[in-house]
Amino acid sequence: MNITITITDTQAKCLDRACADKQEWITNAAIARAYTESKEIRRLLMEHCNANDIAMAVGESAQITQAYTLGVVKTAAEINAEIAKDRE
Repeated sequence: MNITITITDTQAKCLDRACADKQEWITNAAIARAYTESKEIRRLLMEHCNANDIAMAVGESAQITQAYTLGVVKTAAEINAEIAKDRE
């Protein structure tokens, strides 16, 4: 998946101070965040599967998919929509 972002010239200058390669820095930040979420999703799935006697899928990708399929986790968009609905 390719994700494109737009930053201002001022923001680019600020990032120039923080890193030599802005694209690499942003890519690494996204990958690190995804890894953190992966660990948390798999932890939640393991707890759910153990508590409910459900066989856990094999492999990271399959486990992430299983967690969403079982409703163990939701996307941020789903969570935000639920919060907005509750505020109505």
